[in-house]
Amino acid sequence: MKKLILTTFAVFIGLACVNAQEIADNAIGLRLGDSDGFGAEVSYQRALGDNNRLEVDLGWRSGKSYDGFKLTGLYQWVWELDGDFNWYAGAGGGFGSYSFDNVPNGFDDSETFAFVAGDVGIEYSFDIPLLLSLDFRPEIGFGDFNDDLDFDIALGIRYQF
Repeated sequence: MKKLILTTFAVFIGLACVNAQEIADNAIGLRLGDSDGFGAEVSYQRALGDNNRLEVDLGWRSGKSYDGFKLTGLYQWVWELDGDFNWYAGAGGGFGSYSFDNVPNGFDDSETFAFVAGDVGIEYSFDIPLLLSLDFRPEIGFGDFNDDLDFDIALGIRYQF
C-alpha cells in the first residue's frame, strides 16, 4: 500500500511540474547589462522543444586603446509561472578576446579566454511580438585577464518570430 501511495504521489508531483508553455520559435534583440565591460550584447534565442531553448549572445567593445568581443552560448529550460510570465534557468559557456594598446604607458597586451556560465531569470511575453526578460548570469573565467568569478545582471529586449 505504501508503494502505491508513493507512486501516486510521485506521478502527481511530476504532472504538476510539467506544464505546457508557449515559447517563441525565434527571438532576437539586445541584452543590456554589465557583462564584464561589454555592455549591450546582440542576443538570439532558438526554441529546441516545448520548454527548452538555445541562447547565443555576442558582445563587443571598441575604443581608442582597446578592442574586445565575447560570445556566449546557453542551454535553457523554461517554466511557466502565470500565463505569459515565465522563469528559466540554464548553463553554458563561451569564449572571448581582449586587446589593449596603450602606447604612452608602454602597455600592449591581448588575451583570448574561455568561461563557463549559469543563467537564471524571469521573462514576460507580450501579446505583441515583444519579450522582456531580467536575468542573472554568474561566469567563471579561465585566462590571465579573465580568471575570476563575474556576476552579470541584464535586461533583455527581444523581438519574437
